[in-house]
Amino acid sequence: MYEIIYTLHSYLAYAVLLILILAVVNAISGLIAKKDFTLEKDFRISLFALILSHIQLLVGVVLYFVSPKGFSAIQEYGMGGLTSTARLLAVEHPFINIIAIVFITIGWSKHKKLMEADRKFKTIAIFYGLGLLLFLSRLPWGQWF
Repeated sequence: MYEIIYTLHSYLAYAVLLILILAVVNAISGLIAKKDFTLEKDFRISLFALILSHIQLLVGVVLYFVSPKGFSAIQEYGMGGLTSTARLLAVEHPFINIIAIVFITIGWSKHKKLMEADRKFKTIAIFYGLGLLLFLSRLPWGQWF
């Protein structure tokens, strides 16, 4: 079961990063070009990024509790006994990525209340961009390549 969830979490991470990059670039380009915020494109890209990031969170939470590198590593070694790599996987990666998803969710909620297209684009660019930066800051890059 661990291998399936781990593989799903790994491949879904690529999809989440791609759609988040697309959402941020779309918001910045819409803001610069002073475009209208459309339901067909802009709304759906932002919504898809929100949904995929939340699915990734759910898969990650399941993985955290079935992985030997997550919660069980903290129980076995304690916080002082973790190596820097183990600490990244057991503490920093989950904590920072939850904060990133909170930023994305706040950006989604705030943009829905706005009426002006430029403010919608700006809100999505800022909050989704912060979420993307946080994701990128705590990825286990050594496992990706």
